[in-house]
Amino acid sequence: MTQATADWPEQLAQCAANARDPRLKAFFEAGCPNGNTPIAEVPMVAMDFETTGLDPNRHSIVSIGLVHFDYHRIQGASARHWVVRPVLPLHGQSVAVHGITHTDIGDAPDLGEIVEELLTALAGKVVVVHYRAIERPFLDVALKYRLDEGIRFPVIDTMAIEAHLHPNRHPNWWRKLRGDKPLSIRLNDSRSRYHLPHYPPHHALTDALATAELLQAQLQHHFDPQTPLADLWL
Repeated sequence: MTQATADWPEQLAQCAANARDPRLKAFFEAGCPNGNTPIAEVPMVAMDFETTGLDPNRHSIVSIGLVHFDYHRIQGASARHWVVRPVLPLHGQSVAVHGITHTDIGDAPDLGEIVEELLTALAGKVVVVHYRAIERPFLDVALKYRLDEGIRFPVIDTMAIEAHLHPNRHPNWWRKLRGDKPLSIRLNDSRSRYHLPHYPPHHALTDALATAELLQAQLQHHFDPQTPLADLWL
């Protein structure tokens, strides 16, 4: 799986030079592994957000889950989970998905109160997500709102890997006539192809763990341990 990717160490160095907020500056200065680093040697952190909707410009983060891991093991003791108070109000549809209610967020901190802890946990790692259109843009918008500065970082997207592995997942008209169904690359459906256990969805920490395990399975089944990081990050 080869991607046309940015030179992320150089981009993060440029961001560090321009950052004004000391927490962001420290995050950028921590950098990330070089793109030539074998994936088996890359420190990673799976990250998942629950949000009030899917548009980072109109919706807010309500919970964050992090799980540190690498090619070989999940570092369970380092897992983190925060419920945070959204800027915009909860509504019934999102509550029905993630189960976080007004009572849960009543005494929760604003994301700005945990931003240093969050950035410290991410610093120097490659972030792993399942569907990159959520975590990176939502965090960027959230920090621009609070710090007047955004954030950039490389991600490995387990959904994108599944899409690459299954380019014919949408059947053509003839296959549809034969009764073929589209192949899902959602998180739990992707995990089932590797015989990973089913976890209840829409809890940020559980989904972060599920994403970490999925990437480990993808790497073991489809990639060499010496695969360069630049072949996988986006």
